[in-house]
Amino acid sequence: MTQMEEERLKLTEIQTLEGHTDRVWGLAWNPSTGADGVPAVLASCSGDKTVRIWQQRSPSSTSFDCKAVLEDRHNRTVRSCAWSPSGKQLATASFDATTAIWEQNGDDFECVSTLEGHENEVKSVSWNASGSLLATCSRDKCVWIWEVLPGNEYDCVSVLQGHTQDVKMVQWHPKVDVLFSCSYDNTIKVWAEDGDSDDWSCVQTLGESSSGHSSTVWALSFNETGDKMVTCSDDLTIKVWGVDIERLLSGDGTGSWRHLCTMSGYHDRTIFSVHWSRYY
Repeated sequence: MTQMEEERLKLTEIQTLEGHTDRVWGLAWNPSTGADGVPAVLASCSGDKTVRIWQQRSPSSTSFDCKAVLEDRHNRTVRSCAWSPSGKQLATASFDATTAIWEQNGDDFECVSTLEGHENEVKSVSWNASGSLLATCSRDKCVWIWEVLPGNEYDCVSVLQGHTQDVKMVQWHPKVDVLFSCSYDNTIKVWAEDGDSDDWSCVQTLGESSSGHSSTVWALSFNETGDKMVTCSDDLTIKVWGVDIERLLSGDGTGSWRHLCTMSGYHDRTIFSVHWSRYY
């Protein structure tokens, strides 16, 4: 890497956002903001049982202000938050075993639906690319898929059982309706719908035998084109996976993900989060 490239990738702190009174567990940028003259909007969720909405003061500003505090809905830690693709809804997943759906009404946010069903802590929530499906996962080892219906209704269309331990994260592929989950059982599972029966099933498991992780897999992320995925783990490594994207886009849900490389020796403690830049 050249010195110019290193300089371009260097990160500089521009502001510290303060307001939460307990650990901040998750962040999510609203995808409908931050471009075309619209100030960027960020959501943060915390062990203080609240979600905070932060807005850029102006499209050219480097400062953010807290515009709203979403509270009095969850009674335990809010572990994960995710905006719908349209940016109109925000889903929040909590250790109280529920997922809340929020909509903005003027300067305020209103909880319009509460999804119940998991037996205990909900760890992650994710929308598919079209916003028609929502996935949640839990300490109960299950992944739930919810169909988004008119009138702020959500119908559970499948409960996916395959992990043998706590499921840490769910993430939809950015181009097709294929779902990925990572777990305390050291694996990443790939889930796809059977077009004939409308049932969802596990079509691939990425574990240690397939050059996968040897300990808890905490998070995963896709590049913009969806042909690469990155995962991070308690084993102190980051792994990059690849797929034949043309085959995947053609409707082959299996896609045959393969291990491309492992990055190790850079962290000396658990790697809890990883995210792929939208520009690379």
